Amino acid sequence: MGTIIKRNKSYQVQISNYKNGKQNRITKTFKSKSAAKHWKREMELMKGKGAQLAHWNTPFPKFYSDWVYFVKRSEVQESTFQNYERSIKIINNLFKNIELRNLNDFIVQSKIDEYASTRIYKTLHSNEISTRSYQTVNDLLAKIKSALRYAFARGYIFFDFTKLLKARGHRLENYNRVLSLQEYKTLRDYLVNNMIDKFHVYVYLVLETGLRRGEALGVRSIDVLPNCIRVRESISPTSDDRTLKTATSNRDITISKEMYNILKSTPIESNGYIFERNFNQSSRLEKLLNSLNIPKTTIQGLRRTHASIAYAYSKDDLHVSDRLGHSSIHTTHQYYLELIPETKAQKDGELLHHLANI
Repeated sequence: MGTIIKRNKSYQVQISNYKNGKQNRITKTFKSKSAAKHWKREMELMKGKGAQLAHWNTPFPKFYSDWVYFVKRSEVQESTFQNYERSIKIINNLFKNIELRNLNDFIVQSKIDEYASTRIYKTLHSNEISTRSYQTVNDLLAKIKSALRYAFARGYIFFDFTKLLKARGHRLENYNRVLSLQEYKTLRDYLVNNMIDKFHVYVYLVLETGLRRGEALGVRSIDVLPNCIRVRESISPTSDDRTLKTATSNRDITISKEMYNILKSTPIESNGYIFERNFNQSSRLEKLLNSLNIPKTTIQGLRRTHASIAYAYSKDDLHVSDRLGHSSIHTTHQYYLELIPETKAQKDGELLHHLANI
């Protein structure tokens, strides 16, 4: 039970709480007795609902660090975990010693906005200064939301206010651009007729299968079957971890006979993989696209192109999601499916014709 003690002209509330077999006290001082009584009743009510008041005084940076090392470490692959590790320093700088009990949507939003508005150099050797991008801010916010939801589920905070939090920041150009059908055909035809090195095979493989960058690098000769590729590994640029991104990433992807013959005729590396482990695909792809007068995109853009074309022809989002190795159709729709220009023009024409004949 809680007690109220009068100290001079103020009233101190003491709430007893047990943690690891030891009694702890949470205290707060009020100017009026009525306010003290109200807070005491509120705390006792929250204790009755299972709130873990002993964790109230834990600074959010310490809680966040513990959450990263003891919760997320076992849930994500090594390369993703390293990203979480890097975020710990950011959380320490933003939240300092702010305790869990003092967190609310206003405080957390102000810290997110502070992070978004921080002026940074675009590169280490550039004098050009910019604020952080929306994508960078949203990535950090997603981690904070996940940690706060965990704290709420464990009873460390009283309310789940994560839905009220918004990411801000300037919007970057979409570098993962989806190719038009004509651009896709130009690139595909060139690759088919110019299999002069493994990089061309690599790009063609991503175009036909929609594999992630690391998944394509992780293909071994034994994974290539006459009618499909078995996706079992993903090679990371930052670690030796080769586990797949999600459980649903472990899949078999149907390929054409042409793709099978190309892969089987491609020399194998000494370690059994088809492609050498390197991560300069972005610069090589840019040079390739420039030579074909195709506007810039990325390996991820080729994966999105595969998904968008596949959906344009099949209209089966479950099939596309399964092919991409997504754990949720929502991910497929939100981040991958886009109307390719030719399809958009066709749909616009059909709509205008329909409107004119109503």
